[in-house]
Amino acid sequence: MPIKPGANKPSKDQRKLEAFAHVEHWVFDLDNTLYPAHTDLFSQINVRISEFVSRHLGISEEEAHVKRSAYYHKYGTTLSGLMAEHEIDPAAYLAHAHDIDYSKVARAPDLNKVLADLPGKKYVFTNGDLPHAQRTLSALGIEGHFEEVFDIVAADLVPKPHPDAYSMFLEQTGVVPSKAAMFEDLGKNLIVPKSLEMQTVHIVPDALQHVPDDAHHGSIDYITDDLALFLSGLTKSLK
Repeated sequence: MPIKPGANKPSKDQRKLEAFAHVEHWVFDLDNTLYPAHTDLFSQINVRISEFVSRHLGISEEEAHVKRSAYYHKYGTTLSGLMAEHEIDPAAYLAHAHDIDYSKVARAPDLNKVLADLPGKKYVFTNGDLPHAQRTLSALGIEGHFEEVFDIVAADLVPKPHPDAYSMFLEQTGVVPSKAAMFEDLGKNLIVPKSLEMQTVHIVPDALQHVPDDAHHGSIDYITDDLALFLSGLTKSLK
């Protein structure tokens, strides 16, 4: 967007385009990022996780729900908590947790088009596993755009926001942080990317009403509730 005559500084859109002009690597979280939060796959996943915890620990599903949430907040993922405090088979956990109905995931033709138009390499970096990512991307109709899906198994079961997860992602993919942008629905998962000099975009359900948490505010460059629209504003000028 050209600067209006007489303006002393670039417009907001112009600043956005300039901020992303150097980006060659586009890194996307999966859940609630590449599909909107109202799709609500996590309600199914959480039920499946609670079932697994209940069965493995021999407790009621109500107690398992409390345990699941406590492990998530303490360790970053329920899986990490179960591995730290109990002997579990992570492959069995991941398979059970992601055995869900993907029919709620609507195809995303606008996102498909803008990803095709976006110059540079695209990656998925998720705390989920590869089969879940593949099924989700297929349901969205965008599976052909990504160089690599880096999942929790590739990260040796270390989840974001742990710094080691990002180090392993960068080492395996060859992504250069200073030439990268990361898109995430969780503000805490943007702290490390911002410290590495990535451009950061927070995906939230209602961007106009959203107020970033003080702990994450300095790590978020942009906020949007429409990923396809946000990217479409970049593609024409970045080609």
